[in-house]
Order: sequence, then structure tokens, then C-alpha cells
Amino acid sequence: MKTITKFPRKVQVLEDGVWIPLSSGHRLAARIWLPEDANANPVPALLEYLPYRKRDMTRPGDEPKHHYYAGHGYASARVDLRGAGDSFGVMNDEYTIQEHDDCLEVIAWLAEQEWCTGSVGMFGISWGGFNALQVAARRPPALKAIVTSCSTDDRYTDDMHYSGGCLLNDNFDWGTTFFGILPLPGDPKIMGEGWRENWQARLADVRCPIEEWLRHQQRDDYWKHGSVNEDYRAIECPVFAVGGWLDGYTNAIPRLLANLDVPRLGLISAHGHQWGHSERPPAPSIGFLQESLRWWDHWLKDKDTGIMEEPMLRAFMAQDLPAESFYTACPGRWVAETQWPSERIVPRTLVLEHGLVERSIDKHVIEHCSPQTLGLSGGEWCPYGTGGDGPEFPGDQRFDDGASITFDGLALEQGVHILGAPIVHLTLSVDQPRAFVAVRLCDVKPDGSASRVSYAVLNLCHRKGHDAPELLEPGRRYEVQLKLNDCAYSFLPGHRLRISVSSTYWPMIWPSPVPVTLRLFAGDCDLVLPERPATGGPTLSAFEPPEQGPQMPMTQVETRPGRSTVTRDVSTGRVEVLSDRGGGLYLIEEHGLSFARDTIEKMIIVEGDPLSAETEMTVTSRMERDDWSVQVKARTRLSADADNFHLEADLDVYENNARVLARSWSVAIARDCV
Repeated sequence: MKTITKFPRKVQVLEDGVWIPLSSGHRLAARIWLPEDANANPVPALLEYLPYRKRDMTRPGDEPKHHYYAGHGYASARVDLRGAGDSFGVMNDEYTIQEHDDCLEVIAWLAEQEWCTGSVGMFGISWGGFNALQVAARRPPALKAIVTSCSTDDRYTDDMHYSGGCLLNDNFDWGTTFFGILPLPGDPKIMGEGWRENWQARLADVRCPIEEWLRHQQRDDYWKHGSVNEDYRAIECPVFAVGGWLDGYTNAIPRLLANLDVPRLGLISAHGHQWGHSERPPAPSIGFLQESLRWWDHWLKDKDTGIMEEPMLRAFMAQDLPAESFYTACPGRWVAETQWPSERIVPRTLVLEHGLVERSIDKHVIEHCSPQTLGLSGGEWCPYGTGGDGPEFPGDQRFDDGASITFDGLALEQGVHILGAPIVHLTLSVDQPRAFVAVRLCDVKPDGSASRVSYAVLNLCHRKGHDAPELLEPGRRYEVQLKLNDCAYSFLPGHRLRISVSSTYWPMIWPSPVPVTLRLFAGDCDLVLPERPATGGPTLSAFEPPEQGPQMPMTQVETRPGRSTVTRDVSTGRVEVLSDRGGGLYLIEEHGLSFARDTIEKMIIVEGDPLSAETEMTVTSRMERDDWSVQVKARTRLSADADNFHLEADLDVYENNARVLARSWSVAIARDCV
């Protein structure tokens, strides 16, 4: 990564005393990177709007990105949401109407400043990518374009809570992290005299967000709020949607390209939940800040940068993907399509029979009951590419495939190239009223190792839709469709395609209440591949190497290494997955505040007993300056019986080692066809 220190325009950073007033009477704290001459030569404004504490938590990543934009002639603003970080007020959930309403006022405020031309762009990754789409759907007049990264158009089908109607363990990972953020105070040096009163208000109203999310196990109005696929036409400004194939949110990009009716571009790299210029594995990274600058210059400065002459979709197509739980580089090449959906993509159907065949000649029934620990090779739903924090990426699939129903094709004589979402049609029956299936598309290599190319899970109670779950009739024959995650992949000659089917996928997915025996009607099931020609298509110009602005001066005061283990007790069948992500305290030299966050996740199941499953998360955050310190310890634990989920949570908050808050939750929430 190249660090740029000299820019076309000199940059000043404004933070102390920068407040955005709201009509509610609250004030939002902002940090603004601004060209020094912007008052005389106004510039467009860019907004990143987050709950993640600009003063400490995101500061290392904010500095090089926002400084880069300001150095190229933008007022780049990083604003804390109401009730988060240094902004006054209280926050207790994600993507609320309050959040959106406040943002409309923030955008209007930015557009009215004397250093602003009146044009505003909004960008962000994850939460910031979500609310960029959601606020765009509110159509504020000054918002001229957005960049949304690693985000979703559907909060139910593609977020860290549920997948295919199945409960994700990531729900507790993210939920506990959020739970630990909510009680943190702002920085007294920024908030001034009112900081303690506001902190006390946050503590008085703190909630465990996981409880709310567990009470909405189907796609109801709670999830429809903020899901822009409810009305794509509401978005009227240009959209640049970006992400990575390892990320959990990438399906939204093809959907946005297909359904929006505004100028739009899609860019999908090989990486996980990171910006495209990030150095986190896997490579290759690209000069994404330069690419986004081309976008902003076109839409906010009316410059001819050529960005809208690029193909609508640019994607990295992997090949011979490493069958490893972590790798530093992804082999492959960049491909592109001028439109999406592309007429160059044609369906190719293979039948699941005795392997993957062109046509069925011997229909038969396969009966199967998956072990509860199948899925240990699945990796995380949303990898970050941090490395050392555990097996983030899907590893060698032989370990899971050996306990699944598998259908292998013949060794390929020619390469097969796919771009889009593979679709699997299954004809099946199960012996329980609640069950799910997991389907994986794998690349089986000549040495026998297998890499997961795409997958999907489906709660079979959601076979008619996520807003109308119905219990299954044991023994009844059903026809279901699973749309696997979008992907771009080249299967090389000599390799084989494999479809694997199972009725468990732990620890990614919470297990069904009892073991499920699946009957699959082979010969009446098929795979539809989105096949792409090996050659042709639009010409692609090379991306520039990644670069960024200067990094934040910081000192690592403490370092605690992480570790990840899978432990199996062969006498009891108990399996424990432990992910200790390490941590450490770092000092922000600019203002003297130190910050740390430690995360430990533990997931347990006993083979043969899905009701033994439990997940426990502990997130500890610390902030310190001189003789003042705050510590927040958030812990959650989930278990279940056949009828209910059981959520336990504890929150302990300390100031200067004295406990100022201790709260506990213990709630039972009915399982809704899960």
C-alpha cells in the first residue's frame, strides 16, 4: 500500500467544537477533513455516518481514507450517529427511522456550509454502506451519488442475523459487539460538561439488541424497514456498489445492478469484509480510492473521468481456489459485463443422479442423516481476512463432503466458467416438521482436495417464502429451489464439479431441534450453472495500485495474541470451537485516549444432540486517559430446547475500576419454525 503525503490541496482537520445541530435539540459530533482554501474555493462534501466511534474505534481507518478525499478537493465528514461516540442522545438499535431522519438533516447541514458547493455524496462499508442505500431511498435533494460497500438491499436475507430462514451464529457475534458499544461514553474532551449526563442516559436505556432480533425470525415489517428492495425505484441518485466474494453481503450487488433504474456500477474483488484497497488477505487488492475518486469527480464535479464508460459489472474470477481455511492470495483474473443480467450468461443444467450427469437414466432415493458437527470446514459467514483469528475462510471440503450426500461430475476436458448465482432444485422429504438443507458447489482438484465455490442454506419451513413459514409434513415429497450465493469461478480442465447436500451446517447455522433424516430423490434434482464464455466481453483497463492518505500516529501499548482451536472429546462427542481474537491497547497520540477491545467466542455441541448447542460471546472494551478509565464487559449466551431459544446476557460497566452498572437478562423466545 502506497501512502500519499502530498496532495493537490492542503488539508486541515476540524473536530473540536464541530457540531451538527438537529431539530430534536440533540447535537451530532463530526470530524471533517477539508481543503485549507475551501472557504474561498468551495468543494463537494462526502459523508460517512456510523455508530462506531470516530474518536477511537474507527479512527485508524478513518484518517487515511478521509484525508485522501480531502486532499483531492472534498470536504470529507465522519459523523457519529445520535447516541454513539461523541454525539449526544441515545441509540438502541440499527437502521432506525431516527437514524435516517437525522441523516437527512446532516446532509442538508453539509450542503449549506460556506465551504461546500451544495453537492453531497455518501459512502460507507457495512453499516455505512447500509445507511447510504437507505438514506438514498429517502431522496434528500443535496445527495447526488453514493458508494455502498459490503452492504445489503435486504436486511433479512443477507445480513448477519438470518440466511435462508436459518439462524446465523454471526447474529450473536455482531450482536454482542454492538451490545458492548452501546454503553460506552463519548470523550469528555469533545462533549464537554454534558458528557456524564448523556452517558447516564445511555446506561439507563441500554438494551440487549439480540433479544429484538430473535423476536423476528421471519421476514416481517421489522426487516422490511430499511430493505431498499421493497422499492428500488425510491433510489434516484447514482449508485456504485462494491464488495468482495468472501464477504457475506455480495449477493446484493448483482440485485442492485439488475433492479435499480439509475446510473450504476458494480465492482467485486476477491476479498472479505474490507474495502477493495485493503491489504488484508486475500490479494489482489486494487486502487479503490482512486476508483471511487473517479466516481465522485464525475457525479459531484462534472468531470469526465471515464468512470461511466467502464462495464456495469467488473468482477474478479477465481480459479483453482486454495482448499485452505486462510490464504494470502487468490489466483484468477478480472472479467466484466456491460449489462447485468448479461445475455452472455447462459444456463447449463446438470442432473443430480449417480454424480452430475447431462440426463437422468436411473432415478433412485438416497437416505441420509448428517452429523451435528458437519460444517466445521465451512468457515465464517462473513470473513474479514484478519488471519490468525481462526479458520475464517472455507477450508478443505473433504471433511464435510465425506459426511454429506455428494454428486461428482467427470473430470473436465475443458474449463467451465461461471458468473452469477448457481441454482439447485431438490426433490426431497424429511422425517421432522422442522428441518433445513445446506447445499455446496465445490471444485474437486486432481489431488482430491475440494474448495467451496458457492453455497446456500434453506430452512425448509420457508420453502414458500420468508414471510410465510409453514411446518413440514414428515414423509411428504417437496420440490424446493436454492439459489446459491453469486460467484465468479473458473473450473480448470482435470477438475470436477461437486454438489454436496446435508441437513446440518454447524457452527455457521443453528441446528434443527432434532436430528433430521433426509430422503433425496436423485434423478429429480438438478444444478443450473450460470455459464459464461471463456473469451470475449468488454475490454478491461488495469486498476491502479492501492494507495491511501497518511495514517494516524498511534502507539501499541499492549498486545494480546489471538488463538483458535477446535476441541473434540472422543468419549462424550462434545466439540468446542473457540475463537479468541486477541486484542491490545493502543494509544491515539493526537488526543491521548487509549482504546482496546477483546473478543472471545465459544461454540459447543455434542454429537447426536442438537439441543446441546450453545454459543457464548464475551466482548470487553476499554478506554483510558491519564487517571480516567472506562471498561465495558458484555457477555451473551444462547441455548435452546425444542420449543424456545434461551438468551442470557450480562453487562458490567466500570469507571476507574468501580462498577457503575450491572444488568442481566434471561429470556425465553419461542422458536418460530426454526
